[in-house]
Amino acid sequence: MTLTENTENTGARTDEAATLIGDARERIDTLDDRIIGLVQERMAVSAVIQDARITSGGRRVNLSREMDILSRYSDALGKPGTPLAMTLLELCRGRI
Repeated sequence: MTLTENTENTGARTDEAATLIGDARERIDTLDDRIIGLVQERMAVSAVIQDARITSGGRRVNLSREMDILSRYSDALGKPGTPLAMTLLELCRGRI
C-alpha cells in the first residue's frame, strides 16, 4: 500500500502512523466482535430470567433492577454510560 493509499484509508500522514492505525483498527474490530458476542449472550441470559419471572406470575421487567444497571453503567462510564445501558436493556427486554 502506498503512502497515498495509507493516508486515504487511515487519515495518517506517515507509513508508521498508518501502520499503527491499521493495527489498532484490527484490535478494535476484534473487541467489537467480542462485545457483540457478549451482548448476544446477555440477551440470552436475560430471556431466561424473564421467562422464569413471567412463568412464576411476575412481570417481564424489574424496574428496580434496571435502575441498578443504569447506575452501574453511569458510575463506571460517566454520562455516556446511561444511554449505553438503556440500549442494552432495550435489546435484552426481547419482543412483547
